[in-house]
Amino acid sequence: MSQIIFGPITSRRFGQSLGIDLSPSTKQCNFDCLYCELKGAKTVDTIHDAPSVQSVLDALQKALQIHHNLDVVTLTANGEPTLYPDLKLLIEAMHAFANRPKLLILSNGSTIGDPLVQEALFPLDIVKLSLDCATPQCFKKLDRARKGIEIESIMEGMQTFRKRYQGELVIEILVVEGLNDTQAEFEALSAALRKIRPDRIDVGTIDRPPAYAVRGVSIERLVELTSALEGLHVNIAYRKNYDAPKRRFSEEEILELLKRRPQSTEDVAFCFDEQSLVCLNRLLSEKRLHVKNIAGVDFYKVV
Repeated sequence: MSQIIFGPITSRRFGQSLGIDLSPSTKQCNFDCLYCELKGAKTVDTIHDAPSVQSVLDALQKALQIHHNLDVVTLTANGEPTLYPDLKLLIEAMHAFANRPKLLILSNGSTIGDPLVQEALFPLDIVKLSLDCATPQCFKKLDRARKGIEIESIMEGMQTFRKRYQGELVIEILVVEGLNDTQAEFEALSAALRKIRPDRIDVGTIDRPPAYAVRGVSIERLVELTSALEGLHVNIAYRKNYDAPKRRFSEEEILELLKRRPQSTEDVAFCFDEQSLVCLNRLLSEKRLHVKNIAGVDFYKVV
C-alpha cells in the first residue's frame, strides 16, 4: 500500500495550506495535459494502490498536532484526486475533525458531472476546478482527456454542482501559447463561466517546466485576455519577479474599472501608482467601495 505524502506547507491564495497526495506513488490521471508538471502518462479512470482512508486520517491527525496555524488542508494527487476510490468516506471523516482547518480539493473538473462525486464534494469548504477551454477543439488539444470525457458535459456538471454546493467554488484557467490564448476562446469561457457562477476565477500561465514542448504567455497577455471576463471576480497569478508598469487612475476611473470587474488586492498593488492608491483608500473610507474576501483573496468592489 502506498505511503501518505504530505505536500510542503504553502502560503499562497488559500493561506497556510497542507497538501495531502492521494496518489503518492505515481501519476494517475484521466487527463494528460500538455502543461502538466509531471511527466506524460497514459490516462486512467481510477487511482490504484491508493492509501487507505484510515492511513490518511491517522497521518492527518498527527500533522494537525504539529502544525497549529493551518488555514487549509488540500486534497490533491499526482493526477486527479476525485479518482480516489473512497473519496466520499474520506471527506466525511475529515469534515468531522474537531477544530479542523478549511478543506479544499484541487480537481481538473472531469468528474464533476457525476452525482456521486458531487455528493462527496459537498462537505468541502472550497472546491477548485480547472476549466482551460470551453470549446471541444481546444479541450482536445490542450487537456488530452481520456476517451469519453467531453468539455460540454464537464461545463454542464459544473453548473449542476454550483446550484447545490454551499461552499466557495473557484475555477482555474491556465493559459498556453497558441492553444487557449485567443480572444475567441476567452469569450467562450466567459459565456460558460456566467452560467457556472463561480465565486472566483484564477487565471495563470506556465511557470514551471511542462511535460510537453509548450510555452506560457506574458502577464500582459493574461491581463488582455481577462478583459473578456467582465463582471466576474478574476485573480491573475502574477509571477513574483514581475514588475508591472504603474498607472494613475482618477476617482471616476477607479469606480468605472471596479464596476466592470472587481480588482484583487494583488491587481491593485501591481498596477496602481501611489496617487491612485490614495484615491482608492479615500473611496473605501467614504464607504463607496468595500472589500470582499473570496476563498482567501480580497477584492475591491463598488458599494
